[in-house]
Amino acid sequence: MLGPVVCDIAGTVLTEEDKKRITHPLVGMVILFTRNYASPEQLTELCRSIHEAKPGILISVDQEGGRVQRFREGFTEIPAMREYGVQWKDDPEAAARSVTAAGYVLAAELRACGVDMTFAPVVDLDWGNSEIIGSRSFALDPRVVTRLARAFSQGMLIAGMANCGKHFPGHGYVTVDSHEGLPVDDREARRIIHGDAKPYTWMGAGLVSLMTAHVVYSGLDPVNPASFSRTILRDILRKELRFTGFVFSDDLSMGGAKGQGDIVERAGKALEAGCDGVIVCNAPEEVDKLLAGLKWEPTAEFYERSARLAPRGDAPDMEALKKTQLYRMAREQLAPVVTIV
Repeated sequence: MLGPVVCDIAGTVLTEEDKKRITHPLVGMVILFTRNYASPEQLTELCRSIHEAKPGILISVDQEGGRVQRFREGFTEIPAMREYGVQWKDDPEAAARSVTAAGYVLAAELRACGVDMTFAPVVDLDWGNSEIIGSRSFALDPRVVTRLARAFSQGMLIAGMANCGKHFPGHGYVTVDSHEGLPVDDREARRIIHGDAKPYTWMGAGLVSLMTAHVVYSGLDPVNPASFSRTILRDILRKELRFTGFVFSDDLSMGGAKGQGDIVERAGKALEAGCDGVIVCNAPEEVDKLLAGLKWEPTAEFYERSARLAPRGDAPDMEALKKTQLYRMAREQLAPVVTIV
């Protein structure tokens, strides 16, 4: 990762405007969306052109399974994570085996097309309040969430891909969608740290990165959303929970972040609070403003953390991947026995 800014591109091919943005020294990652996808072959060529335009840049996507799966046709349909939580109740070992297979297939297919990482798994607890989280969550019990998230991440690791837990310290309790507004979680600190945030502690060094929540947690910091809170990111996450991985902000163009000033101020506050990377999506003019105005200097810790995001080992192309015994076996095992209607 060369710089802290994560930005998107316009379409299915790399334009000159896209190239100008992604080759800026502050950009270290490109995030792709459904609009950037037509087929595995097209995606492979797009990723090749991005890597060629800026060697070392990472390519990411939100590919979780369930309703959050940006690439569908030509990719395996991965079940919603809640299905594995339901399966866990009847057969924990089968659920862990299935979700490991899902993590492997998801990551292996992405890598086969040149995508370096995905922002997954979701480790928010399912309190039944949040429509934006909902079936993206494994379960309410943090022990179950941790076990299944660890198994999913193990599958990703087999494919050579880093993971990203989200949304720290937990987005599952609030009802407001942070894409549209700023949610407030008014619970006391103990319930958040010893409940919603537990998967981040229990996954330990196995969690390579995480994404913050644009949520105010009154018991932790009554003023600043987590993405902009030194108390939450530096004191609690780094010192108390001893997290050593890379910290991404959630998208700074979301409604929950807009109260923090213009895009340069938002990014500056997030980085100062303790984020390592700042995401800006669906707002190319804002990205241009950010790249023109952001002042940032890398640290040794930034380089150490970002190095862990890079994919490991060579990846076969999609045609070769589908011929491997591991891939065929994993495809057979990824579907839970229990299906949610």
